[in-house]
Amino acid sequence: MAEPSVDDNAQSRAARLTREEMEAAALEGRQVAGALDRATALRVLRDGELTVIGRMLSASNATFFGLVEEPRANGRPGIVASCVYKPIRGERPLTDFPDGTLACREVAAHAVSEASGWDLIPPTVMRDGPFGQGMVQLWMEVDESVDVTAIVGDDLPALRRIALLDAVLNNADRKGGHLLPLPDGRILGVDNGLCFAVEPKLRTVLWRWRGQPLNDDEVAVLSRLRDGLGGDLGECLRELLAPTEIRATTRRLDALLARRRFPQPDRDRPVIPWPPF
Repeated sequence: MAEPSVDDNAQSRAARLTREEMEAAALEGRQVAGALDRATALRVLRDGELTVIGRMLSASNATFFGLVEEPRANGRPGIVASCVYKPIRGERPLTDFPDGTLACREVAAHAVSEASGWDLIPPTVMRDGPFGQGMVQLWMEVDESVDVTAIVGDDLPALRRIALLDAVLNNADRKGGHLLPLPDGRILGVDNGLCFAVEPKLRTVLWRWRGQPLNDDEVAVLSRLRDGLGGDLGECLRELLAPTEIRATTRRLDALLARRRFPQPDRDRPVIPWPPF
């Protein structure tokens, strides 16, 4: 007998839970769809009906808990997934980033992560919602037993990859709280809105590998990203970023490939976000 597909399992979950139960589970930080492969997650995020069920009051910009629900098909319920929704109209103005661009930067960061093949950012899309266009991202259940403050200085492959990705993205806000340890051992990076500035802004708690040589896999990934800027990745980013920001991303990749080392902290500006966690 064939194993049930991801879609079958997610649809079965939707059939077992009432709407009230799904909303309560999502507000408790649970992913009501269970495990979804990335292609299915992106499909549901893009095409499902988005409903807001709560607000994350600790966030600096308007950030909402939501559910995305596919329509019924062939008499079966569609997949329902927990998500995060950040409408552009809820973004707080900043002095060092153009107004109304943070959602685009989050989606662009996901595109670069996808092109790297490292799977470092949860599935993320740009779409319309109850409060207008915004970023919608799959909610990820975290491993509550992992103390992020205790692992940020460890030599973990996942953190090393996030540190290098952040150097490419010019991430100005890699706090410890923006790292999600998952039950399967992976670590993902979220809250990637402060990326892709033209001027150097890298601020991160992940400086453990500063100045260290890149390994062969890292060089290969950077080369693939550099080539991608002239193809599908570049086409995607042109819909989300300013031309000057894409050119700056190209320069950062060229510099990393030329030096083949992790960047060093800049002594002339803050290099750790505040608060760091």
